[in-house]
Formats: sequence, C-alpha cells, structure tokens
Amino acid sequence: MKLLKPVLAVLVTLFVVGCSSDAGLFGQKGAGRPVDVTQLPSMRVVGLDITVPRSLVVSEADSYKPAADIVWRGDPYGDRYEQVKAIFEEGIGRGVRSLQGNLPVVVHIEVRKFHALTERTRYSIGGTHAIDFILSVTNGRTGEVIIPPYLVSTKLKGYGGEKALAAERIGLTQKVRITTHLAGLIRQELTGIPAQPAAEPELVY
Repeated sequence: MKLLKPVLAVLVTLFVVGCSSDAGLFGQKGAGRPVDVTQLPSMRVVGLDITVPRSLVVSEADSYKPAADIVWRGDPYGDRYEQVKAIFEEGIGRGVRSLQGNLPVVVHIEVRKFHALTERTRYSIGGTHAIDFILSVTNGRTGEVIIPPYLVSTKLKGYGGEKALAAERIGLTQKVRITTHLAGLIRQELTGIPAQPAAEPELVY
C-alpha cells in the first residue's frame, strides 16, 4: 500500500499533463466556439484558406474502420489529400455564400480527420462519417484574429447496404451528403444559428 500511493500520484500527474498538452495542441478541444459569434458584426467571407496536411495518414484498406486520419472512397483512386480539400472548398464555399455582412473575413480551416466509409462498410452495415478540423477567422483587411482557432468535430450517419445503393441511384452519394453537411455546419459556426438537417428524398430499396 505504501508503494501504491506514489505510483497512483505519478499516473494522475501524467494524465493531467497529457490532457493539458492535448488541449494546447488542438486549441479549444471539446470547448466549442471560443467567442459568441452573435455578438460580432455580420460577416462577409472574402477568402478561404483550407489545408489538408500531408502529415495525415491515408488508408486504402478495405476494413470496417481503418486506423488512419483520412478514409475516402467517394472519388476514383488518387490524391486523397486534394480530393478532401476539394470537398471542403465546395462545401464551405457553398455554406458561406449567403453571408453578406459588413465585416470582410477570411475563413481558415485545417483538416485533422476525414473518415468516410470504406466499400466493405458502405455496402454492408453502414456507419458514420466523422470529420474534425481546426477553424479560425481573421479580418480580411487587417489580418486581425476575429475567431481564435478551435476544434470542430462533426458526424453524419453513413448509409449502408441497400439504402446506400438506393441513395446512389438518385445521386445522393457520400460526396453529395458530406458536402451539404459541411455547408450547413459552417453557417452554424459563423452565425450561431443551428443548422437544419438537410432534406433528403425518401429512399426506395
């Protein structure tokens, strides 16, 4: 028992230090948006700065949930970093198009995780699209930080089996659904107004 207490104390200390380091690395991890955007002047997005670091690990393994940062099969085999970046550019760009306020801003995004479904998962049990990215906003004229960097984590149910096939038949692909989801998400993050789930047609399968 005399030895157990010092050991436990060391473990607790390491746990606390680890949590602190993690929070520093990821910005506002788990804390949500660091400012109240409803108190900011209405924004007009004049630039997008989207990066998908090459340090992220890509997996092409056809398992149910590969251990990697990027899992994407909604495009032909190719540069997954560029494909994920294109999805963000389309989705975020579409989402900010309606923001026509007085304050010109640049939206900065660094992708940390992009997990869509593998073929095995999509055509069997289905799963969850899980996406993490660091979001920040700066003044488009001065470069001043308007919204400090923070972690945004989002999930979207991924169709599986016959439902996935039925969705594809009407053009409701993984890419379409994720792009639409990102558009609604960025509007929510920049306005504070909760995003409404995208209306999707009833699937026949």
